[in-house]
Amino acid sequence: MGRVVIMEDIKEKLYQLCLNFIEQRIHTAETALEQAREASNDDTKSSAGDKFETTREMMQQDISRNKRLLMDAQQNLILLNSIKDMPLNDKVRNGNLVHTSEGVFYISISAGQLKLENEIIFAISAASPIGNLLIGKEKGASFDFNGKNYIIKQII
Repeated sequence: MGRVVIMEDIKEKLYQLCLNFIEQRIHTAETALEQAREASNDDTKSSAGDKFETTREMMQQDISRNKRLLMDAQQNLILLNSIKDMPLNDKVRNGNLVHTSEGVFYISISAGQLKLENEIIFAISAASPIGNLLIGKEKGASFDFNGKNYIIKQII
């Protein structure tokens, strides 16, 4: 019983790290979008028409890129919120913490390498190449990825 509570506590901490990661991405994208909009609004047409149009197009591309980044981060936040209290299952799915012979993976969002209590855990999306291989597997199952054989030791 105590080990399950500790593991659930670890999952909660990982969830918070991922949430902080996404909130920072949203904040960064919103700030960059606002700055790009302000720069676009402040730009005045000069006598060099081509230069103005090129600058305007670059600003528009910057705005579009930041909108996409913001939308992606917001979608990741929705996904992260949907897995917060997933019940345990025998098969790997979103929200699981998966211990393998080659590392520990938190199936959530692509937040990369997280350090928690002196352990490295990889926050990965189910749609990532390794996430795709993990989804649906059971404890004891194995698979190959990048020339390494992974064995699933525990699903939490």
